[in-house]
Amino acid sequence: IVSTICFSQKTKRNGDIYIKHPYIEVLNKTNMAYLANDTAANRTFYADTAKFWVSGMTKPISYNENLKRLTDDYRYYDSIRLVPTGYPDYLAYIDKDAKIVQSWGKWYGKSKKTGETLRVDYVQLDNFNKDGKIEFEMIYGDFTQMGKN
Repeated sequence: IVSTICFSQKTKRNGDIYIKHPYIEVLNKTNMAYLANDTAANRTFYADTAKFWVSGMTKPISYNENLKRLTDDYRYYDSIRLVPTGYPDYLAYIDKDAKIVQSWGKWYGKSKKTGETLRVDYVQLDNFNKDGKIEFEMIYGDFTQMGKN
């Protein structure tokens, strides 16, 4: 009976997944701007009202608040690099017309204080608005070690 119920369920498509898409290129450009510590270039890819959330935050923050966090990365670390794990996917959802780039990677930075190299595995989700700008960025990873180095 259970297998009959499971297999009798109809399927319904809720969008498409792309391995190549212009929004994936936007994400790649934001990563290049971050690695170059080029905040002016990075700003061009985000909506004026963009919000950011990283694991451990109680609520999302604005672009300007996030800019301080990005600047702190370079204040406390050098040799910063991002190593993709696999490739980003663009998820085009029918429901609510959601446009999301999902990427997986590893963040590396060498602590200026201790000389140790820190590695943080992460998954990042960037929601795009109808104008092709990032309106919400979420990053999941264990960043608790960053405050200790």
